Amino acid sequence: MSKIKETTIKITGMTCAACSSRVERSLKKHPGIQAAAVNLANETARITFDAAVTNPDQVRQVIKDTGYGLVQSHVDLKLSGMSCAACAQRIEKVLNKLDGILKATVNFATETASVEFNSSDITVSEIKRAVIDAGYKAEELGDRSPTELEQAEREREIKRQKGLVIFSSILSLPLLVYMFVMLFNAHAVVPPIIMNPYFQFALATPIQFIAGANFYKEAYVALKGRSANMSVLVALGTTAAYLYSVVTTFFPQWVTHQEVYYETSAIIITLILLGKTLETIAKGRTSEAIKKLLDLQAKTATVLRGGKEVQIPVEDVQVEDLVLVKPGEKIPVDGVIKEGYSTVDESMLTGESVPVDKKIGDEVIGATINKHGTFTFQATKVGRDTALAQIVKIVEQAQGSKAPIQRMADIISGYFVPVVVVLAIITMAAWYYGADPGNFTRALTNFTAVLVIACPCALGLATPTSIMVGTGKGAENGILIKSGEYLEKAHQLNAIVLDKTGTITKGEPTLTDTVILDKSYNEETLLKQAAAVEKLSEHPLAQAIVKAAEAKGLTLDKPNHFEAIPGHGVKGTLGGEQILLGTRKLMQENQIEMQEHIKQVERLEEQGKTVMLMALAGKPAALIAVADTVKEHSQEAIAELQKMGIEVWMITGDNTRTARAIAQQVGIDHVLAEVLPEDKAREVERLRNQGKTVGMVGDGINDAPALVTADVGFAIGTGTDVAIEAADITLMRGDLRGLVASIKLSRATIKNIKQNLFWALFYNTVGIPVAALGLLNPVIAGAAMALSSVSVVSNALRLRKFRTEMSPV
Repeated sequence: MSKIKETTIKITGMTCAACSSRVERSLKKHPGIQAAAVNLANETARITFDAAVTNPDQVRQVIKDTGYGLVQSHVDLKLSGMSCAACAQRIEKVLNKLDGILKATVNFATETASVEFNSSDITVSEIKRAVIDAGYKAEELGDRSPTELEQAEREREIKRQKGLVIFSSILSLPLLVYMFVMLFNAHAVVPPIIMNPYFQFALATPIQFIAGANFYKEAYVALKGRSANMSVLVALGTTAAYLYSVVTTFFPQWVTHQEVYYETSAIIITLILLGKTLETIAKGRTSEAIKKLLDLQAKTATVLRGGKEVQIPVEDVQVEDLVLVKPGEKIPVDGVIKEGYSTVDESMLTGESVPVDKKIGDEVIGATINKHGTFTFQATKVGRDTALAQIVKIVEQAQGSKAPIQRMADIISGYFVPVVVVLAIITMAAWYYGADPGNFTRALTNFTAVLVIACPCALGLATPTSIMVGTGKGAENGILIKSGEYLEKAHQLNAIVLDKTGTITKGEPTLTDTVILDKSYNEETLLKQAAAVEKLSEHPLAQAIVKAAEAKGLTLDKPNHFEAIPGHGVKGTLGGEQILLGTRKLMQENQIEMQEHIKQVERLEEQGKTVMLMALAGKPAALIAVADTVKEHSQEAIAELQKMGIEVWMITGDNTRTARAIAQQVGIDHVLAEVLPEDKAREVERLRNQGKTVGMVGDGINDAPALVTADVGFAIGTGTDVAIEAADITLMRGDLRGLVASIKLSRATIKNIKQNLFWALFYNTVGIPVAALGLLNPVIAGAAMALSSVSVVSNALRLRKFRTEMSPV
């Protein structure tokens, strides 16, 4: 039966009518799509489809497969009311079932939901309403940082939990004494009131219904929503022990074994509350990296208003405000210097300890430190748009994401509680009717032990806590990881493709040789003409020629015509004379005969120099050689990658001879030379087709297609543009040692996650059978359950000791 629906999708990347036509054709070919109208002007696709045949996710995938991007709305929600991983699972399922939700990820560790949605199909208020209807609370984060909200909420929660633990502990103490009296038969050494069941009832009842009230509330919400969570197990187990004790106290004639178990329910609740408190405190430390980043920000700024210096909170700085910075002060926001000069410590971004000289027209970044001079700059980015805010945002998003390894834990958590309840009932029946017939007390004790030992909290925390610490540790070391998926993928890499310029080398080539081929020209004239054409190019090699000309004080004319030919060179006209400057292929395509000069070209290339051939008026005129220097730590990092068992490839548009000369300097055996920018992605795909898991490292702009094609794309740069869309991981410090550190961090994190999952599953797989066999006291079971969560979080916190130093080469 057909079910016709409509949706509007915002598309990116369309540049002309051919693009919109292509998208439209692709959509109309897809089964279930009845009509599609793609509008190039407003970049939208209006689609009518049969929901019985296809769905919005498949429709969006068609657009992606056609090669275009999608604009998706995003909202972050702060959740409250969750007690364990099963709650997070329930909210996630509820959200992902809604029409218009592209992807909803709920993180139990951070208590946040990250929701991607199509705003034409669903609104934020409808998303929040769905969470509320599921029995939880949701608050839109808005302009406030998730970390700030989380910290405030966690502090309130810790304070509340501490109060309950103290309250519960004081009342539980006499009951604990009673437990030891019964264990060691020491009735004579305690006051008789300790043994009085009415006294025990008076102590246990406030614990059960005041300290334990939250377990009942959360269990009710879960059961109402047809799911089960940790609170269901705790409420069920402790209530069974408590109610049996109440019946024994007030209606002793109804029971055969007249023993009370008030201490069991009371101490279990106390221990679980203590475990929850320790867990909450420990979880707060997992996001310490973000707190450190936020602490880097200046608290106030001195702005010039009406000719006066006014000190205001940094949050109040507006774009285009003039901001005054004195020696020793932190730069409050991003901007451009308008007056004065100084040196600035940018180590928090670049990792370089040497201060950078800044003059009028130079950019400054918020949270960096002004060392010497006084200057005034105009604010260009404030609030959540600054580089530091973008870094924090990326880290927050990564910490709220899920790694693929978590899927197993999610599946187990979803079925775990109902299975445990069934096992507990079977255990009770087996003891009452089989192992110890008629002994309801023994059956009840083992029933309670099974329920309490089996809480899935540790399983739900095993992965997200490690991801939080790992991504945070990465940020501390200038490694920005977009999501837990890429943090996990990085440990599987066995091949790395390194772009040469700007990655292995500094990307700041200098002019080394000018070989005159036509003696009717002198060196100065040739350099002036070459620089005039290259001035309009943004390529690093072009800029090297321009800088050399400017250093000689040459005046550069504006060309009448200019054309950049990607991967080949440039073509221009100056004073009516055609100028060609680029590769041999460029010369061949324009019928310029260069064969007699090839040996000179090869001699220069063997020295690791890039040679550009220059032709004037259709005749060879000069050879211009430019050399780029290898970065200081490139060889060291490449050797370390090879030591880690990773195959290293270099990819470049340079000719084979020059490429091999550079590769030899840094110890790379595998070279892909003379590769055009548009072909880099194809080379990466070829390596993947050979069964390799490939990482691509480039500057994030020219290498964008290859970065997207790779299993993990690494953008290497200074960190001033931290939102490089094409990359999965951004290495802010422009140093290949960051690549080594990111892979080592990934390996350490995945190892930590596997340890957590092992111990979380170990507690349950060993604990449940032991409890079912009657070998585990419910109180010990409660302590073990509380310890399991704390131990998993504590193990994740060990990642904070991760060091990025490499072993000696």
